[in-house]
Amino acid sequence: MLQVVRLALLAIVVFPFVGDSLAKAEDSASESRPNFVVIMVDDMGYSDLGCYGGEVDTPNLNQLADGGLRFTQFYNCSRCCQTRASLLTGAYPERVGMRDFGRSMDTQVPTVAENLRRGGYTTAMSGKWHLTRLPDRPTGPKRILWMNHELQLNVPFGNINTYPTRRGFDKFYGIVWGVVNHFDPFSLTEGETPVREVPDDYYATEAITQHAMQYIDEATSTDKPFFLYVAYTAPHWPIQAPAETIEKYRGKYSEGWDALRESRFSRQKEMGLFDSSVALGELSGDNKAWSELTSEQQAFEADKMAVHAAMVDCVDQGVGQLIAKLKQSGAYENTCILFLTDNGASPEIPGGPGYDRYGGTRDGHKAMRDHELRDAENRDKLGSDQSYTGIGHTWASATNTPLRFWKMESYEGGCRTPMIVHWPKGLKSATGGFVPQVGHVIDIAPTFYELSGVEPAAATLQDGVSLAPVLAGQERSDERHLFFQHGDGAGVRFGDWKASKRAGRDWELFNLAADPGETNNLASTEPRKLEELVGAWSDWQDSLREEEASTTEVSTAGN
Repeated sequence: MLQVVRLALLAIVVFPFVGDSLAKAEDSASESRPNFVVIMVDDMGYSDLGCYGGEVDTPNLNQLADGGLRFTQFYNCSRCCQTRASLLTGAYPERVGMRDFGRSMDTQVPTVAENLRRGGYTTAMSGKWHLTRLPDRPTGPKRILWMNHELQLNVPFGNINTYPTRRGFDKFYGIVWGVVNHFDPFSLTEGETPVREVPDDYYATEAITQHAMQYIDEATSTDKPFFLYVAYTAPHWPIQAPAETIEKYRGKYSEGWDALRESRFSRQKEMGLFDSSVALGELSGDNKAWSELTSEQQAFEADKMAVHAAMVDCVDQGVGQLIAKLKQSGAYENTCILFLTDNGASPEIPGGPGYDRYGGTRDGHKAMRDHELRDAENRDKLGSDQSYTGIGHTWASATNTPLRFWKMESYEGGCRTPMIVHWPKGLKSATGGFVPQVGHVIDIAPTFYELSGVEPAAATLQDGVSLAPVLAGQERSDERHLFFQHGDGAGVRFGDWKASKRAGRDWELFNLAADPGETNNLASTEPRKLEELVGAWSDWQDSLREEEASTTEVSTAGN
């Protein structure tokens, strides 16, 4: 009965095929259907990649961009699990049980993996899941010892019915929870079996890559097309990376965050990512000028950014290995690769252990928080398996250049993501350039349905609109509202206009065509436009509450 109510509430969306310009699906010839590889990184800044203005060494992602398309106005949901839910369902997170952080994704709503598998695809995932509610027990010191690997418990990491293998993936290797020691992750699972130990030279980014390569080998040994979801845990805090890669960036950020922001913005304008008339706003947050820091503080902050850069560098190395594997297998030409991040760079400096935050290593060493790592005797631990800190809000603002704010906010720095699409056989647009058309993570599942010819199950929620016309070089006429909500923050975009607000603050209004950095609040000069946008957002919230109330009522009646 719950499903019947959901169906009654769905808007019918029809996605027209775009003609001969795209690869068609044929039931009798699986080789004509594209493979799909989605690569998602965790807490990466908008400008970190070289192809989006960064100085981090990312030759493999730059290569994908040169042979593909770079979206300049693509959106996520500004937080880890919410974006992942929208990616896998094509619906806003509020509609699939993910309005709040830390829940399980609604098991009644089909995922893109389930639908593609029904349509003849083989499916696999390697990396971070983060769509299973954490168990309430154990609590206190016992929970921390469990997360440290100092205590082994014969309990699952959450409801197994919400694991990837129960949501459409034939194979899974990765992390069920959200926060990990990158050298020895908790909640590491293969299939549905906990992985109790890892090798001494283990690093999560490398392991995720290796298992993804293994899945490519397995998939290409069959006559089926495949869907592979690669969800890296980097560069999410705690910032940790192999020492030799950190050393590559040592001293690179000694000029500070203002200099980084200005140099990245200059490159972005030179490459045509932003027009020369676009203003660069101030760094977000209550920031000290770099010159006001002591030499010791500057050195520590520069080293933190070096670790962040090393984590992004390691991801790029992994992407290079995936590209090589696809080429070796013969699948490269007809594989549609998408690369994006789940939200903007994170401002967080994590506190003490508890909930999902561990307190130490399995051999009993303390996981040192930011204030401890600043001590001279602990400085060499920064970036190691004992490092438990983040880059903080000032570096987060700089890595999101020129966008405002960061992860968890509905301003552009929280919800606008780099998005690269690479597909040698299928792209009909001129490659290597920028795509200014607006897109959202909810558009990915509908795109895959159209390109594969797979008819999704009736209960599938489709809030997004297929990107297939864009990939075919066409203009997509889809003036629509895009809605954002996380905590008490909110946002709504229609056309070039966007209203944004932080928790406890007033709504602000921006024209993103002229001001993508949201530096010039037009609320006082365009009050009617602001009222229209905020009214649309309020109507959306009302519709969500009505849907939630209806499903709750039916669910209760069914019990």
